[in-house]
Amino acid sequence: MAAQSLVLLLSLLIVALVKQSHGAGIAVYWGQDSGEGTLADACATGNYAYVNIAFLTTFGNGQTPVLNLAGHCDPSSNTCTSLSNDIRACQSQGIKVLLSIGGATGSYSISSTDDATQVANYLWNNYLGGQSNSRPLGDAILDGIDFDIESGSDQYWDELAKALAGFTQQKVYLAAAPQCPFPDAHLSGAISTGLFDYVWVQFYNNPPCQYSGNADNLISAWNQWTTVQASQIFLGLPAAAEAAPSGGFIPADVLASQVLPTIKGSSKYGGVMLWSKKFDNGYSSAIKSSV
Repeated sequence: MAAQSLVLLLSLLIVALVKQSHGAGIAVYWGQDSGEGTLADACATGNYAYVNIAFLTTFGNGQTPVLNLAGHCDPSSNTCTSLSNDIRACQSQGIKVLLSIGGATGSYSISSTDDATQVANYLWNNYLGGQSNSRPLGDAILDGIDFDIESGSDQYWDELAKALAGFTQQKVYLAAAPQCPFPDAHLSGAISTGLFDYVWVQFYNNPPCQYSGNADNLISAWNQWTTVQASQIFLGLPAAAEAAPSGGFIPADVLASQVLPTIKGSSKYGGVMLWSKKFDNGYSSAIKSSV
């Protein structure tokens, strides 16, 4: 009898640990405003489980890739390599640090399967586990790539995901940041590969599916997004009203009482994504215990 009790206790403990290891967290975008503090400072808040360094704004179709980190540093004069220390500091706290490619304004496209392979090789050698003499962020190895594709064609993003997933020397985490209207105009094909670990859906600047006094449209769209083949789905929100000119901000108390209790019922619920560190002046602290 005692042995059975011990087995039961161990089983419960294992279940609890597994649940804990897949615990929900907050993702944040960092890099588009020099006034938002350093990357190390962002991670030191203890509020984030994921940080997306934003953005690689130019790549693909034969273009020379361009990293744009606003006023934080200048890749062309090699002043962003010092971020390696910040990246490692974040990772030492268990935070996954990804490079976000694309953004709302940029010059990016993938023109063919070969082009997808070339872009994947560039990302691998310059930001992930490969080697290059010109690593813009220095020698730190990022955890993965976030696809924030908001313009251009929907073609070949699936091929880029497959190429990145093909590097076996390192687990390359893949994330996507689609708009909330389902399916996404640019990333639907890529997400359909089933290769994405995190899909943080932008439930802001999208009136048909964002919070607007009630959560009906948001929850309806959320229920569509949880059908995609991805490990975890996140509720993407603005960290302040001014972060999303076209709306979608949800006050912390409303989020905790009216939205999270419903969406957390999904087995794919991964947490909340915030745009962006610049606008997060207390919001992540206010919601963290509810996420």
